[in-house]
Amino acid sequence: MNTSNYDIVVIGSGPGGYVSAIRSAQLGYKVALVEKYDTLGGTCTNVGCIPAKALLDSSEHYHKADAQFKTHGIKLSALQLDFNQFIHRKNEVVKQNASGLVYLMKKNRIDVHHGLGSFIDATHLKVSSDKAEQVLASKYFVIATGSKPSSLPGITIDKKRIIFSTESLSLPSQPASMVIIGGGVIGVELASVYARIGTKVTILEYADSLIPTMDRDLGKALQKSLAGLSIDIQLSSKVQTAVNTGEAAVVGYLDKDGKQQELVADYCLVAVGRRPYTDGLNLQAAGVEAEKNGKIKVNNTLQTTTPNIYAIGDVISGPMLAHKAEEEGTLVAEVIHGLRPHMNYHLIPGVVYTWPEVAGVGATEEELKAKGIVYRVGKFPYMASARARASMDTEGFVKVLVAEAYNEVLGVHVIGPRAADVIGQAVVGMAHETTADEMAHLSYAHPTYSEALKDAFLMASGKGAINI
Repeated sequence: MNTSNYDIVVIGSGPGGYVSAIRSAQLGYKVALVEKYDTLGGTCTNVGCIPAKALLDSSEHYHKADAQFKTHGIKLSALQLDFNQFIHRKNEVVKQNASGLVYLMKKNRIDVHHGLGSFIDATHLKVSSDKAEQVLASKYFVIATGSKPSSLPGITIDKKRIIFSTESLSLPSQPASMVIIGGGVIGVELASVYARIGTKVTILEYADSLIPTMDRDLGKALQKSLAGLSIDIQLSSKVQTAVNTGEAAVVGYLDKDGKQQELVADYCLVAVGRRPYTDGLNLQAAGVEAEKNGKIKVNNTLQTTTPNIYAIGDVISGPMLAHKAEEEGTLVAEVIHGLRPHMNYHLIPGVVYTWPEVAGVGATEEELKAKGIVYRVGKFPYMASARARASMDTEGFVKVLVAEAYNEVLGVHVIGPRAADVIGQAVVGMAHETTADEMAHLSYAHPTYSEALKDAFLMASGKGAINI
């Protein structure tokens, strides 16, 4: 069995893995990247973030053509959706992104090894594929193997009628109906995709709010928006069974009143979260310990219980977000190099790519109340935004939470057009401890969606918004 020697071996080529590999190479290390599958990019590029956003954009174009173009003076006749092309475009977007990663590996002289990585000991990794087995010897390892979808007890995912998000991105034909178990980020995004193109969608959520980890006002506003797409939203629902009858999926659940209910649909999509994926790594052989929930134990520099092995992304604690993994990948490379990087986990934004989009950073109002922190609220509606009126995107608001003392910005929460982009300005301000007064007195280009931030900060500062 051949042995190759490296300074750093990164296991997993998702956002955390490939970023860590590239940053390590930039710092002058000899780097290898190990990927189990044939294509690079992990879940995000192949069956997660990127294909989902492609379908979200396509479905939103279709929905606007159907619902808004007439108002714009654009007349269409016999509007139709070519579902095969709908899926094909998504596939092409995935291919382009995956090909870009291959180019980046070559550009940075990173060796790519396809196969399942399994530790022999703390300095050797066996990589096995259908074609061959080889051993990679390295001074350092970075575990970036990501996560897999979770299911519920008693529910079997057959990938035919009972499916995960992966299968929902490549259905053979447009479904007439779909039940989605879970009203978190993945659930509401895929509900949006299919409801916009005419599929009858029902969301069953165990909690009493959609996107329950985000600020409650965002969940309430999103529920109203999704209801406008004729999505049936059942909160406080406990799913018990999901069965493939051959022709349909039958879902049994207890509703908010504890009554037994049943739904029949073409598909049942299970979107109840994800679990860390470390299968086959043989962590014990390297002395790497995991928590009871399967996540790998790390310290504040993301070092595992074996000093030369690090772990990042979905396999460790924290939100399962691609951009969180990317920052951790960079941090590890720089820690190994002797630098002193720092990550503020409190300032990692969360985003939901529905339309309107949803985004938040910092503390939620519920968290501030629970901690007894005295705060002020500035809440500006997009209905009063000139830019939003121009684009017919007036749903939603910007909500800022500011400490009574010192005007410190504690949290910013947005539901509205391009919220995913608007939140970036809030992150920068909070990272540099900019006060609400200072954020309010910046010059915001007019007309823009981000102007809503200015008015919200003015309101939170007690000065009053200009545009409402």
